Amino acid sequence: MTRAARVPKALAVLPALLLLPVLLSACGTEKAGAGGSGADRAEVSRARLDARAAALGVAPELVYVTEAPGFTLAQQSVGVYGGDGFSSVYVSRKTGAQIQLSVDRGTMTAANCPKQPLGEASGERITCARDGDTWYRTAGGRQEYAVPEKGHVVRVSADANAVGRAVLRRAAGAAHRPDDTELAAVLPTPDGTATAPVERGDLPPVGDGAPNNDVGTSG
Repeated sequence: MTRAARVPKALAVLPALLLLPVLLSACGTEKAGAGGSGADRAEVSRARLDARAAALGVAPELVYVTEAPGFTLAQQSVGVYGGDGFSSVYVSRKTGAQIQLSVDRGTMTAANCPKQPLGEASGERITCARDGDTWYRTAGGRQEYAVPEKGHVVRVSADANAVGRAVLRRAAGAAHRPDDTELAAVLPTPDGTATAPVERGDLPPVGDGAPNNDVGTSG
């Protein structure tokens, strides 16, 4: 009788060992692809942030941020400016002085600079002076730096008696489009819950809804 040849244990285990790296590689590939690439996640994050800006009526490309020593953003001031522009206010923690940042579509030239309004200084004569790539404008105790960009103008303005020109110029130079982290901190968080109406005790349950002003005998 011919005896069957015995396969050495090392050779019997070898095929399984050769398959192991392939299986591990396949598992790793599947796990990495399940959550999408970093670029895909970044695009989703930016899309959500842009949607938050649009919910305010603001064009995402017109959202800007800035910084000035001692000033912080007043979150409740963030909102739309003009048609679909952006506006926010930075407040001094020490003095309460305010710097307004506003961005709107348009241009700023030597010809139209004196004709464009400056804050609430309506009817006041507006003076314009070129300062590097910006325009320094004053009117009625108000001062502003206007920075022309492609298709829009970035403005930082303040009360001339409350904020120095050097501080305002620095804020104008620091104005920039925010990255995702800055944008998430600036834009209000969307609130999906409805606000319940406030019940007033002086409104009668029937009739035209006018307040009930009847006074009792006690006055």
